[in-house]
Amino acid sequence: MALRVGGFGGAAGLAAYLRAQQIDALIDATHPYAATISAHAATAAAATGIALLALRRPPWQPVAGDRWREVADRDAAMAAAGHAPRRIFLALGRQDLAAFEQAPQHEYLVRSVDPVPPLAVARAVYVCARGPFGEAEDKALLREHRIDLVIAKNSGGAATYGKIAAARSLGLEVIMIARPALPAVPAVETVAEAIAWLDRDHARAGGAERGV
Repeated sequence: MALRVGGFGGAAGLAAYLRAQQIDALIDATHPYAATISAHAATAAAATGIALLALRRPPWQPVAGDRWREVADRDAAMAAAGHAPRRIFLALGRQDLAAFEQAPQHEYLVRSVDPVPPLAVARAVYVCARGPFGEAEDKALLREHRIDLVIAKNSGGAATYGKIAAARSLGLEVIMIARPALPAVPAVETVAEAIAWLDRDHARAGGAERGV
């Protein structure tokens, strides 16, 4: 099995790679918010005639006690936070953080696996940690920093659900950024289903000759 790290150069570059490697099937297992690469995968699969399956974990659903406000995107989330100063846990990727420099009145808590560039705001705290994070751990974190608002993406899955459960337990508001529109392609929710799809529809004799 070969491992490729880095970009392909858009849909055309991905299509060229699929042809060069004689790929039989393509599974898009990217993050639910990686809309650009998912679009490139759909375009490349259509151009090459290669079967495509998306692995998309289901989004979280609000339950009793949740105080969610769903918004369309990062800018809408920043607007929804309001003008009055708040203590906000930014549970977002590093590419989304800099936009919140436009709202410097807030105090921010940022948690990331690796250090991120400091925000140009008066008050921000940075925590480097690797998940998964449980409810008790995140509840302690939110209490320690006196957070009154969580801004998050609806990533789904158990690994990062702790902050959502913790916010519910503490009665905190969550501004939830909705998932972007993704290509309409065949999709499953679990790795087991993706493997079954490969075994059922794309098994090849001598499969080592061609990549999947």
